[in-house]
Parts: sequence; structure tokens; C-alpha cells
Amino acid sequence: MCGITGWVAFDRDLRHERPTLEAMTRTMTCRGPDAEGLWTAPHAALGHRRLAVIDLEGGLQPMTASVPGGEVCLVFSGEVYNFTELRGELERLGERFTTSSDTEVVLRGYLRWGEQVAERLNGMFALAIWDDRVEKLVLIRDRLGVKPLYIAPTRDGLLFGSEPKAILAHPAAERVVDAEGLREWLAFVMTPRHAIWHGMRQVEPATVVTVDASGVRERTYWRLATRAHTDDLETTIAQVGNLLGDTVRRQLVADVPRCVLLSGGLDSSALTVLAAAHLGAEAVPTFSVDFVGQSDGFLPDDLRGTPDAPFVHAVAEHVGADHRDIVLDHAALADPQVRRKALEARDLPVGFGEMDFSLYLLFKAIGERSTVALSGEAADEVFGGYRQFHDDRIRWADEFPWIAVNAGPLDRDALWLKPDVRDALDLDGYRRDRYADAVREVERLDGESDLEFRMRLMSHLHLTRFVRFLLERKDRLSMAVGLEVRVPFCDHRLVEYVYNAPWAMKNHDGREKSLLRSAVRDRLPAAVAERVKSAYPSTQDTSYVKALQEQTRELLRQPGHPVFALADRRRLEAATRQEPSAVDKLARLGMERVLDVMLWLDIYRPDVRLP
Repeated sequence: MCGITGWVAFDRDLRHERPTLEAMTRTMTCRGPDAEGLWTAPHAALGHRRLAVIDLEGGLQPMTASVPGGEVCLVFSGEVYNFTELRGELERLGERFTTSSDTEVVLRGYLRWGEQVAERLNGMFALAIWDDRVEKLVLIRDRLGVKPLYIAPTRDGLLFGSEPKAILAHPAAERVVDAEGLREWLAFVMTPRHAIWHGMRQVEPATVVTVDASGVRERTYWRLATRAHTDDLETTIAQVGNLLGDTVRRQLVADVPRCVLLSGGLDSSALTVLAAAHLGAEAVPTFSVDFVGQSDGFLPDDLRGTPDAPFVHAVAEHVGADHRDIVLDHAALADPQVRRKALEARDLPVGFGEMDFSLYLLFKAIGERSTVALSGEAADEVFGGYRQFHDDRIRWADEFPWIAVNAGPLDRDALWLKPDVRDALDLDGYRRDRYADAVREVERLDGESDLEFRMRLMSHLHLTRFVRFLLERKDRLSMAVGLEVRVPFCDHRLVEYVYNAPWAMKNHDGREKSLLRSAVRDRLPAAVAERVKSAYPSTQDTSYVKALQEQTRELLRQPGHPVFALADRRRLEAATRQEPSAVDKLARLGMERVLDVMLWLDIYRPDVRLP
């Protein structure tokens, strides 16, 4: 797991631009605390920060191969989980290896198969290859978009990086967020390719980008396609179990300490019992997050019916895990330095407030003991776990379902914005347009009923939009503290198999995530197998709200701060006057968002161009 960046320019000699490459690369020191590598050629400059996970001695990057006609150089972020099989295939074809790293497998695979190596990789990755033989840059991103990759075209080439901050470190990059960027940031629709920053965009998942002197070209090598599902229910459940078991086995491979993020829900508990089975006599390390006093004084709400702790401990005891609870207090969550670190990791104030800060602190604590963690992220998107999948009013609504449900931390109407800014942005209109674009992507199976197609549409929206926000959030907050988080539920084989299973199977017992529950029920404690979905935990301590109010009052004492070009002072003032226990979720989120925007403006000094 690492950070990559680079630059191609066909009208200048980049061998003289090493200081700029160094500046771009060092923005990602947190992503790769173990080593830095730089490589330049006349028209290419590649940088790498390394978090050593596999072949600690031999996997250094940039990695090069000298071949007839020139040199080929690779920088690579992520992991390839089928590298052992690919290495065997390449050796049979005559390739010879000098390391045991998955990086060399990717490099040798490119030398043998060219850009088509993309189709052969199973993993989470973003990589860049400069082929000096033909003066061409090849960028490849994994199928689900687990690993981020951004690009910014220039007059004579292209900039790229794992994070926007790497590109923004280049003097040619503009720190501009225009009206379109603001709409994308605030509407919460996750439009493919969009990167918020003007002149920058994301490489779409499952895409190969090639850059040479003639221009930039893109090719999609995989997509979430509609296919007939011919397996019966019993076979489908068995296949889900087989695919998930194989994925967990592959994703446990590492030369550093591993662990599992355990919340006591179905998803993470399934990963824990499967990991424990593969590790055998070795106790699986597990970690969970909790808040001071929350287990004793827990108050159920519409997203969290039960506290996590009893279920976490039941699973840990069930498998004999080496478990640790990371217990946080309101002071840690409200610490402005924690907010700043999380915001710097994200590059934009587009998070879940306090839930981002607790995740950052959880990852930081885990990183002191482990380097690789397995997470249950994306199970809800794959198996239909969210409330919106099971509410007729929401699933038939002609808008993004996570907007229609209007629950949890989603700020549907951006109520913290000044009214004139909100009106000028027309977020509702932007959402309608982006929703219409998204719906057109979904193929209907011949003979598919209206309900089955509607649920296919729901799945497609979550797997091509919503999950990308969550994956980027997890990647940024974990890599900010040098922790690699792997996501077994994003294995493309599992995703495409379950996507095409009919909703009648996914909901066969009338509950959320029926296929997953049926596949692992016999391995779990009964109470955990039957537990109703509970969202990521949030503190219920009103002391956190009180701290938010005080920080907001301090901001209000700076009437000239540029944040007030966006933020509605009256709403903020009203929120600070309420009793902490009376502050509702939108008012609380509004204060969190404004404090985030204030810090973002202070850190990045962007040129925000209002409509």
C-alpha cells in the first residue's frame, strides 16, 4: 500500500524537474512512511511513497526493467491478491523474477501482456507504467475503485497522483473549486470522474488510461454488467460462501501484522470467523471503536438499535480473538488537531463529521499494532443491507436512495449554506440531472419484473456511486496513519455474482443481507447472526455537542473569515444558543461542516468561485 504520483510532458526534459517531483511525492509521506523513490526520464517523472506489506526488502519502487529498446518503470499502490498464480503463469511463459513482491508480478505481466495485464489482476490497485520504448504512460485503476487515482491534463502532457494534494503541489495545478465542483461536493451524488477541483478528475474504476504525444485515451476493461443468474438458492448461498472464503484467504497474505475491524455486525463478524479459520492456531487480532460510557447509557435511534460492544465481545470470544476495544472520549473527538488531520487526509470537507474523527483515531490506534486490516465495507451495497433497500417509499422514488432516505449524517439540503448560495447552486436540480444519467447506465434483463429491475437499479446506484464515497473515506483516513485497509466484499467476482442474483434471493428470508447471513449463519453466535443492521457508531455524549458550540462561537467572533461567503451566520448562532441535548442532527452536522470548511479554507487557500 503506497502513494503514487508523476508527470509526463512531451515538450520539456523532466530530468531537470526533480525538485517538483519531490514536492509532489512528499505530500503523500503518510501513505508511505517506509520509503521514498523517484525516477525520471526525458519525458516522464514518477514518484512513490511506500508502506511495506509484501516482500519488505525486495519490493522497492519505482521498479524498472531494462528491455530491448528502452526501460519500463512502474509505480504501484495497493495489492494484487492473485499474484502467486500470475507469477506461476509468467514463469511458465519464460519470465524470471528477482523478488517475491506482487509489484514485480505486475511489471513482468505488463512486459508479457501489455495493457491487457489489467484484466488479469485481482486486487485493489492504482498503478502507473512509463514505457520508454514507445514513450507512453499507462495508468490502471482497480475494478471497484478501492484505490484512488487522480489526473489533471496539462498543455503538453498530464499530472497524476493517488490524492489531489500531490497534483496541487505542482506549479501548473490550479487550486480552484468552481460552481460545478461546489455542486458535486454538496449534492452527495458521487458523479463518476468528478474530482471537485477544477481541471482535475478521477480515473474511473476499471479503466486504463494511456498518454503519449498524440493525446490521452481511455479504455474500460470491466463493468457491472447484467447477466442471467441460473443457480438455485441453495447453490447461490454456497457460492457466496465459497467466494467470500477464497477472498478472505487471499487478502490475509502479508509479511506484516494483520487484523480485522470488528463491529459486531454481520459483515465484520463474517470476516472475523473466516479469518480465524484460515489463521488456524494463530489468534486473529481484532479491534473495535467505542465511546466512554456509551455501552451503559446507550440510547437507541432509527439507525442504531443496540450498542456494538456486547456483540463484538461475543464474536471475539467465539473465535478466541486477540481483541482490543479502542475507547474514545468527547475531548479526543472534538480536538481541533484531529479535525485538521482528518481534513488534510480528505483534501475537501466532505465527510461525516465526528464519525470521520473516530474512524481516524481508531485507525491511528490500530496502526500502532498492525499494518493491514480487513474491513466489512461495501457489504451493505453488495447484499442490500441499507434501510432504503427495504422501504417501498424510498426504493420507488426517482432520486438517489441515500438522498431519499434522508437519514443519518446526510445533509440533504445543505442547510448550513447561506440561502442565496443554496438557491444559486440549485442542488436539487443537479441531483435530478445526475440521477437521470445514472439510471441510463443500467441494463434490464429480458423478462425481468418491474420489482427485480428496480432492485437491480438500486444495487447499481450504490455500487457505482455511494460505495465510492465510503471507499475513498476509508482509504484516506487509514492511509493518513500508514494503515492498509483491505475490503473483501469488493472482490469483483463476488460483486458481479451477487449483483446478478435476483432480489427474491437477496431477500429470501425477508431480511437485509439474506444471502450473506445464510452463507455464514452456522459459523456465528446466534445473537450476532440475527442482529439487525446497526450503522457505524456515533457518540451520544452531549459534551461533544457543547465543544462544537464553543468552537462555533469562536468562529462567529471572526466575522471577516472567508467561510461566511458560504455559511449562514444566523443558523450557526441559533445552534450555539440551544441546550446541547436539544441540538438536532442537522444543526449538529451544520456546525461540523462549517468548522470543516473553515479549516479547509485556512489549509488549502482555494479560489472558490461562487455561481
